[in-house]
Amino acid sequence: MRNYFVYILRCSDNSYYTGMTNHLENRLAQHNQGRQKTAYTYYRRPVKVVFVEVFSDVKLAIALEKKIKGWSRAKKEALIEQNWEKLKKLSECQNSTKFIAGQRKP
Repeated sequence: MRNYFVYILRCSDNSYYTGMTNHLENRLAQHNQGRQKTAYTYYRRPVKVVFVEVFSDVKLAIALEKKIKGWSRAKKEALIEQNWEKLKKLSECQNSTKFIAGQRKP
C-alpha cells in the first residue's frame, strides 16, 4: 500500500509552502536542490519540514493539501503547533453574517 504525505515547509524567508507527495524524503531533497527556478521554494532555500500528515487515500491527501493552501498563516501555524483550540477559533466565521447553530448571530 502506498502512502501519501501532505507537508508544510518553512522556507528560509520564514514563509510556508504546502505540498503533497508519495515520497517525502525525495521531495524534500528536490526542494532543497532547487531544480526549477520557477518553483516557489527555489529562492527560499533551504527549506525545513514543519508538518506532515500521512494518508493511504490519495484523494484525501489532495483535499487536505488544497484546504491548507487556502488557509491564513495563523491557521497554518496553529496546525504546525498542534494547537487545536487556536485552530478551531481561527476557523470560526468572523464577519457580520456569522451563523451559530443555524441562527444568525446579532
